[in-house]
Amino acid sequence: MAKIISSFFISVDGVVESPDQWHFPYWNDEMGAVVEAGMQTAAMLMGRKLYDEWSTYWTTTDADPEVAASMNTARKFVVSSTLEKADWDNTTIVSGDVAARLREIKQEISGGDIGMSGSATTVRWLLANGLLDELHLLVHPIAVGHGQRLFEDTPTHPLKLVKSETFQTGVLNLTYVPDAG
Repeated sequence: MAKIISSFFISVDGVVESPDQWHFPYWNDEMGAVVEAGMQTAAMLMGRKLYDEWSTYWTTTDADPEVAASMNTARKFVVSSTLEKADWDNTTIVSGDVAARLREIKQEISGGDIGMSGSATTVRWLLANGLLDELHLLVHPIAVGHGQRLFEDTPTHPLKLVKSETFQTGVLNLTYVPDAG
């Protein structure tokens, strides 16, 4: 059975919004290897907003043809109650009883896991519904001070640290799993 693994660039004060504005000074080969490994999934999961952003960007960019080709051919699932048609290749809309459908998808996927990043609202929903299997955080040593935080107005969800690593830049590579107690 596939796991749903969510990955985020996050500031020390919990901000996940607009990492392009604060995370690049911390990029190095260590982080690149972690990000590349995180992209080696059987499928991607995203919310509607991220789908809209990425489907436009990755189908029109010349910035990184190899990454664009990988993103465009990957199997994708978008959680949405409003999206009626997905034009991005290999995309399936997940709606209705989303929790039940995602449980089915986790059973159906073989040969890897389901990766997601950049959908804070979706990851909070997954955690609340017992569907998130791992949370990978690249914690940057910067307090951004403003922007969407990963956990805003959410119930308490105990997590268990199962892996930690410190990069030369001071970035922490942390892996958590939900802790049932």
